[in-house]
Amino acid sequence: MATPQFKQLRRSYGFDEVAIVPGDVTVNPDQTNIDFKIEGFTLSIPVIASAMDAVTDVNFAILMSKLGGLAVLNLEGLQTRYDNPQEILSEIAQAPDAEITPLLQKVYSQPIKENLIGERIQAIKKSGAVCAVSVAPTNTKRFAPIVAEAQADILVVQSTVTSARHISKSYRGLIFSELRKSIPMPILVGNCVSYNACLELMRTGISGVLVGVGPGAACTTREVLGVGVPQITATMDCAAAREEYRRESGRYVPIITDGGFRKGGDLCKALAAGADAVMIGSILAQAKEAPGLGYHWGMSHPHPALPRGTRIKVGTTSPLQQILFGPTSVTDGSQNLIGAVRTAMGICGVLTIQEMHKVEMMVAPAITTEGKSWQLSSH
Repeated sequence: MATPQFKQLRRSYGFDEVAIVPGDVTVNPDQTNIDFKIEGFTLSIPVIASAMDAVTDVNFAILMSKLGGLAVLNLEGLQTRYDNPQEILSEIAQAPDAEITPLLQKVYSQPIKENLIGERIQAIKKSGAVCAVSVAPTNTKRFAPIVAEAQADILVVQSTVTSARHISKSYRGLIFSELRKSIPMPILVGNCVSYNACLELMRTGISGVLVGVGPGAACTTREVLGVGVPQITATMDCAAAREEYRRESGRYVPIITDGGFRKGGDLCKALAAGADAVMIGSILAQAKEAPGLGYHWGMSHPHPALPRGTRIKVGTTSPLQQILFGPTSVTDGSQNLIGAVRTAMGICGVLTIQEMHKVEMMVAPAITTEGKSWQLSSH
């Protein structure tokens, strides 16, 4: 007799469990077009640097923009709490492991200085770079007018999980369709992992959706809260929502897979699963120009009661240009990310990222271990 079921579980997949199938035709990698468009902006590479204090400061944002990508400055981090964030960053890098959580709680308890928001934005804009900034939903109404006045280019509204309908006792939550009317710039919203949440967010008129809950190297949401969906499945579900929204509205809203990337192959798989671009933290925190000085920590780490991010030592490997464009000096796939994307597209015979969305993928749990006994035993 069959046991009655309380719930049906769906199988879901992360980067290491799937593989991209080569195409029947190949194309020259240097002929591929990997542009990423957000409304009026076109980036020449589909890579966005995370809004994390160890990754993006003013200088990193300027450099990332020069290299064709985008970096998001966290307006609720050290850059807007301190006139001299470099001193705090070096204190964090030097703290022993046992003291790191109380130290982060202390340095992030300083109030945000509204004048620094405008100053940081203007410093990025003055260099001619595209300026993207990030705020949490709770502070969006307060900071959005300052962001607009300082003439930032793109606003990212980001929290661990964001939905279009938030249930709260407070009088009225953040309503994206109203925010959209009140400030004249593209708005990216994240993070979500499900078809319905993604579709509802797109229907509010926003410009892009960040996909991913808990896969980041410095994020512990999955361990502490038990919440998350592996990135390939999350990306495919949100890509399905994007296609449904395009059918019903005629508008194409890009999705950006955020978190969990360790090597070039992961970027290629995210794009094949339906992402239009990727958001990366820990790999870029290894850049010589990154403000974290070889360390990286989660945005939820300083929570006063439930810290759930962790400081990790990522080390400093090479300049940002080398991480993105090579030449690579390592064999683990953590450098020349753009070369990897173009080569994979060439092998699949596709010329654009939208064509990459159509390539065949398969479930392949042995993709990283098959025949690799010599590599695996040497680690």
